[in-house]
Amino acid sequence: MSFKDIIGQQDTKEHLAGMVQHNRLSHALLFLGKEGNGSLPLAISFAQYIVCEKVNGKKDAAQAGPSLFGEAPEVDAHALKTTLMDACGVCPSCQKAQQLVHPDIHFSYPVIPRKAGDKPISSDYITEWREFLNEQPYGNSYDWLQFIGAENKQGNITAYECNEIIRKLNLKSFESGFKVLILWMPEYLGNEGNKLLKLIEEPPPDTLFILVAENESQILATILSRTQLVKIPALTTEAITEALISKVNCSEEQARPVASIAAGNYREALHLIRHAGEDWQALLREWLNAILKNGPVSQVKWIEDISKLGREKQKQFLLYFNHLLEQAIRLQAMGPNAVYMPDTERDFAARLNKIAGFEQQEAIIEELDRSAYFIERNANAKMLFLALTIKLYHIIAHKQVTRLM
Repeated sequence: MSFKDIIGQQDTKEHLAGMVQHNRLSHALLFLGKEGNGSLPLAISFAQYIVCEKVNGKKDAAQAGPSLFGEAPEVDAHALKTTLMDACGVCPSCQKAQQLVHPDIHFSYPVIPRKAGDKPISSDYITEWREFLNEQPYGNSYDWLQFIGAENKQGNITAYECNEIIRKLNLKSFESGFKVLILWMPEYLGNEGNKLLKLIEEPPPDTLFILVAENESQILATILSRTQLVKIPALTTEAITEALISKVNCSEEQARPVASIAAGNYREALHLIRHAGEDWQALLREWLNAILKNGPVSQVKWIEDISKLGREKQKQFLLYFNHLLEQAIRLQAMGPNAVYMPDTERDFAARLNKIAGFEQQEAIIEELDRSAYFIERNANAKMLFLALTIKLYHIIAHKQVTRLM
């Protein structure tokens, strides 16, 4: 996986390549970005860039050249300089990296015990990991844990995994001269993550840690303070649109509204495409009528119906409602000519503006976001949508925007 395979993020790619070109690379990087923006694929492509023989000048590096990390050269200060902005993709190192089998690129990620009493480490799941990255490179931790059959089990990066990381990185590199560890979701490290502090702070020569995270507040402060932050921005609507057209064979008419709803999250865009045939607008109209006009009997029937759809469709429905509310706010703030959307959505958004003002719409968006979060974590659908129905009734009918407990 090279930079050219990554959706958008051109500025970030150039920034990462510039770190290598100018020998300004820290020993430990934190790639911080929201779900679906490509932080993990970027980390993997950056690892390939580092081990690429044409980028790092492998043939000359054994005799001369500065360290990748800016240490003083022994002979030739230019041996590792490169003007390449991407890995070549053809050298043996690149080919191994693309197949996720390069011996100097290591991965750590949350895992579960296969059976009671197991002490799992990431390498136990390396076959599944490669399959997952080939199928869902923009997937999140929930997707990964379901992929390995976790169901309701909690994934972890354990103390045994930390010991394994220390062991691997204290070995000599096999081929490239550099060792790279990509630690995905350091949020799953408990206090045992402190075992890695000395290794992160004083790693063996030419060793690079890349931590890939979504939530900075859930990372151990002791680890956070030892990393160089690389913020990965959300994908643009244009980048997602282009990716859907080129990679999923969507038409522009299909891709653009989906990209807009996805709000920078390519994972969500793919899910939305899969459920593009769903009539979310009719389902939403039925729900709002049940809340505001038809009463409890209609509400109970609607809740029964949506609880049968499954978690993924329930989440897509909430995302669609959220998108319409955001479009409604834009219509109020910017005027009808400043917002692109299909005519049917424009009409529905205008109707939403008649029943709810700015503050109410913002309160509803907050409740929808919270509900989508709980759906991903296996909340009971009937209880969740019953509570959400009551909250929306109070927000809209009683003009109440404070959170209901």
